[in-house]
Amino acid sequence: MLLSKRTYNAQLRLHFVVFLWGFTAILGDIISVDSIPLVTYRMLIAVISIYAFLKFKGVNVAVSGPLRWKLYGAGMIIALHWITFFHAIKISTVSVTLACIGSGTLFVSILEPLFFRRKIALSEVLLGIAVAAGIFTIANAETSYINGVIVALISAFLSALFSVMNGMLVKKSNSAVITVHELFGGWLAIALLMIAQLAFGERSVESISLTAKDVGLLIVLGTIATAYAFIESVAVMKELSPFTVVLTINLEPVYGILLAYFLLGDDEKMSPEFYFGALIILASVLINGYLKRKQRRRSQETS
Repeated sequence: MLLSKRTYNAQLRLHFVVFLWGFTAILGDIISVDSIPLVTYRMLIAVISIYAFLKFKGVNVAVSGPLRWKLYGAGMIIALHWITFFHAIKISTVSVTLACIGSGTLFVSILEPLFFRRKIALSEVLLGIAVAAGIFTIANAETSYINGVIVALISAFLSALFSVMNGMLVKKSNSAVITVHELFGGWLAIALLMIAQLAFGERSVESISLTAKDVGLLIVLGTIATAYAFIESVAVMKELSPFTVVLTINLEPVYGILLAYFLLGDDEKMSPEFYFGALIILASVLINGYLKRKQRRRSQETS
């Protein structure tokens, strides 16, 4: 069946968004500051950008008090996800981090039943075992990066936790409004942490200082790879099915690993065993998406 022009364009736009998300890992590796100031600056730029966009569109950004605190809590989780994500890159490589981040979708499969009180499917258990085998293969092949593997897995779990929480919160307001409050809450928490570190001498002013190159890269990271990518990912959902969106987003590690291989030199050229482990994780994620699609179709046919 031929795709309509609008659907085809939406798919191209979505792939570009996923490409940008894969590129964030490259930017995180190049920017000189460590993960906490990096995420602080990224979230601040993204908040300002999305808030300016919403005001330009005339969108009311106000939310109720109780909802605001829930959004701030979710924002702190996504901030921790980004901090651990970039820290994993700094202590290992982009490729190792992205391969482990690919396990996030299956963490969601474990967390969703806990939040929504449903049984865990046998297929999810088996795919979880396959992902564990892929991660074990990577860790065994790249033993010098074992700390990066552990931190990346923590990051993947935090990303999954945020996704499940956001799935519950997004029903309560405009998704862009929710995001700007989440990003602000996350930024506020880590900005206060960074100020406390400076006040108690645990961090020097030099450690948060930016070069001109850093400033330019952070602007790209905060505006194009964060604010624009989010707004565009929401826009394409009007043309594409949720399954298509989720399945395409799962390609983020693939784009990132390929970019790292060609842009970052010999440090990102891993062993054959690493790529075999990464392939196991990616295949498990894609199979999980396929099974979820079949499950939705069956439930629609019986309803």
